[in-house]
Amino acid sequence: MDATQSGAQFSENQRRKCLILRKYFLWLWAVIISLEGILAESDVLSAIIEVDGIGYFVNVPLVVSCKLPPIGERVKLQIYPVYREDRQDLYGFLTREERNFFKLIVEKVSGIGPRSALNIMSKLSLPVLKNAISNGDAGVLAKCHGIGKKSAERMIMELSDRDIFKLSSGGTNISAKTPPNNANDAMAALISLGYKIADAEKAVRKSMEALGGDAPTEKIIRSALSS
Repeated sequence: MDATQSGAQFSENQRRKCLILRKYFLWLWAVIISLEGILAESDVLSAIIEVDGIGYFVNVPLVVSCKLPPIGERVKLQIYPVYREDRQDLYGFLTREERNFFKLIVEKVSGIGPRSALNIMSKLSLPVLKNAISNGDAGVLAKCHGIGKKSAERMIMELSDRDIFKLSSGGTNISAKTPPNNANDAMAALISLGYKIADAEKAVRKSMEALGGDAPTEKIIRSALSS
């Protein structure tokens, strides 16, 4: 076999290997819709889940991170994967409803990517988000970091005709200051001051029990800091 034939065969073998690897990774990516394993690490907007000795870095909204179990315990997250040529990002949620809502925002609203969608779901609880969209309340959505008035209006326009919002319209009006959202805001503030997630959750819960569920976020924070 001369050098030309050898080079051609080498190139063909490399091409086949690349195709096999590409199919493998496409298959691997396609099946990551949930992860169940040991919680190795957690932060305000991320968690590392160990599955069979492999650690998966998962981006999570604040409403998820504050409900994660202690380090070392088992946890299951519903995953929305985002794959690019040079990296893969995983976004995790406790329920399929949360994951599907995140998927809806990312895939159906132009100009809003995974990071912005994560900020939205960290700022507002799912019931508040659905209510704001079904009622056309752009002011509530615009309070989220990185979401201006135009993006908020675009969300309403592109999502309000979806069945999940038609079913929720006409129901009880949920204010942007409902307890879940107040709790999220207060927890985010405490965590930014150095509180651990579990400690922040405990302090906020105690403060809300003393002040009442409709207490303003500022009062909850002050009460938590003084306790």
